Amino acid sequence: MKKEFPKGFLWGASTSAYQVEGAAYEDGKKASQQDVINHENYEKHGFANADIASDHYHHFKEDVALMKEMGFSAYRFSIAWSRVFPDGVGDVNEKGIQFYRDLIDELIRNDIEPIVTLYHYDLPWTLVEKYDGWIDRQVVADFEYYARYVINEFKDKVKYWTTINEQSIIVQYIEQKCFIPEKYRGNNQIRYQINHHMNLAHAIACKLVHELVPGGMVGAALGYAPVYPLSSSPQDMMAAQNAHDLRNAFYLDIYFKGFYTKSAMIYLEEHGLAPVIEPGDMELIEEGESDFLALNYYYSDCAKACPLDAGKEISYGGVNLSGKKGEMSGFETHPGFYEMCKNPNLDTTDWDWSIDPTGLEYLFRDIYMRYNKPLMITENGMGAFDTLTEDGKIHDDYRIQYLREHIKAMKRAMDYGVEILAYCPWSALDLISTSNGVKKRYGFIYVDRTDDDPKECKRLKKDSFYWYQKVLKSNGDELD
Repeated sequence: MKKEFPKGFLWGASTSAYQVEGAAYEDGKKASQQDVINHENYEKHGFANADIASDHYHHFKEDVALMKEMGFSAYRFSIAWSRVFPDGVGDVNEKGIQFYRDLIDELIRNDIEPIVTLYHYDLPWTLVEKYDGWIDRQVVADFEYYARYVINEFKDKVKYWTTINEQSIIVQYIEQKCFIPEKYRGNNQIRYQINHHMNLAHAIACKLVHELVPGGMVGAALGYAPVYPLSSSPQDMMAAQNAHDLRNAFYLDIYFKGFYTKSAMIYLEEHGLAPVIEPGDMELIEEGESDFLALNYYYSDCAKACPLDAGKEISYGGVNLSGKKGEMSGFETHPGFYEMCKNPNLDTTDWDWSIDPTGLEYLFRDIYMRYNKPLMITENGMGAFDTLTEDGKIHDDYRIQYLREHIKAMKRAMDYGVEILAYCPWSALDLISTSNGVKKRYGFIYVDRTDDDPKECKRLKKDSFYWYQKVLKSNGDELD
């Protein structure tokens, strides 16, 4: 007998503040580090900055109406710290917090559950200028000031909270996700120090939700890729285990067990990369219990052995800036531990991200078996060059195919007992890709703009809009 998605399963999609809102300096908001980084990206690569983005700030009612038309029962978005507290701390910006009051009320009026992310890369620039941002422990106290206000403000309207977006990806792509002053660049220990400070902030946010929100649930939103061995050789199998420990378990064990994975910490200590941990830190982390884990899944990874005598140095993941297959700039390497590589068994997107629906089923099964906590998807999607036809259509069958197969994989995991709360793919509407501007599109809703010209940011429905509408109306039963 065919099993159905459970009644009350949350269907929707996701965005983040700086990638979609625009109004970067409007109504009292000041710059975030992503505003600065994206200006640099425009100068270097011609990718759109975040000044206007998709102009969601001025279109949010239209956007929520489109979400309602699609059939959303949830919408995952983030709150811009520098819109609420332009200087990181101090007086609240009333116009800034009013935007989120209005957005959340509009969602609730349309029977859409708000899933709020407290931090999605966009640290207030003032805190970078003041003390180098996440590099300094002061950021933990300032994050608590911000998080306490926001959680208390929406405690009666928001049940589901995610804390820090993609700590693992921040470690991997540190200079895309954090502004790193020149004096720290090339210092890989900083990656893990920033992550440790984020773990403290995550724990504090978890405690605040449990303290302030009646019936509230909280967890991190983790960028996650299962790691396969390149071959069945024992050496490659061990490399995949090492990669899992440093790239995945290192975050999961903190969230759910309250300690750092021993093998990963030993490796970091041996190479001078381990974070400085002060007395009381681990006790605080252990107290910050997560209720669920949100997962951002796009691709799986592949690892192979990397002998110490191979003549390679520690390096972190490469990027593809062109959108031409095969132009990935490199793979992460940890000599004596593992080296990431292309999986010869999988096709990729134009940006060299492997396409692997089965990997989603695998990670759901694996994580739930290890930690026995509810899971949800807060990002999953296919970045692609979408074409707007002369008659105003966007035919994105490739995106429909990608999402269809991932929903099937999610359902297979659920049929084997995995508790999954929500599916919120990336993204509700087109927005700025962190490293590729607006050419790399993800949305169900087309935003008519280019990297150079924001135009009027007109909204158009893609073929995937109508397909997802049918999926949601049938509660996941109608996928064709």
